Amino acid sequence: MRVKRGFKARRRRNKVLKLAKGFRGARSKLYRTAADAVDKALMYSYRDRRTRKRDFRKLWIIRINAAVQMNNLSYSKFMHGLKLAKIKLDRKVLAELAIFDPAGFSKIASLASAKL
Repeated sequence: MRVKRGFKARRRRNKVLKLAKGFRGARSKLYRTAADAVDKALMYSYRDRRTRKRDFRKLWIIRINAAVQMNNLSYSKFMHGLKLAKIKLDRKVLAELAIFDPAGFSKIASLASAKL
């Protein structure tokens, strides 16, 4: 006797099609292609949640370096000076200061260079 699986299979397929909403063409309409597309999308999102952290750290370092260069310091000497001065600010905060409060950042840079 044949078993058709009934509503459980439909519920499983609809879950995949719901995740594929917004995809183009068959990737949002047909179950098999949608399932492939959703699997790939989930893999990309898992991977990129980790790479996003790296990308932001790179961006903050670039911004801090640009601001530090204006204060006649190198990035590595600046970070070492901060450690010696016992100033515990992370790169995200330092990058925000460099953009939105250059005067305050230059004071921090002068404190860091004084400890070198």
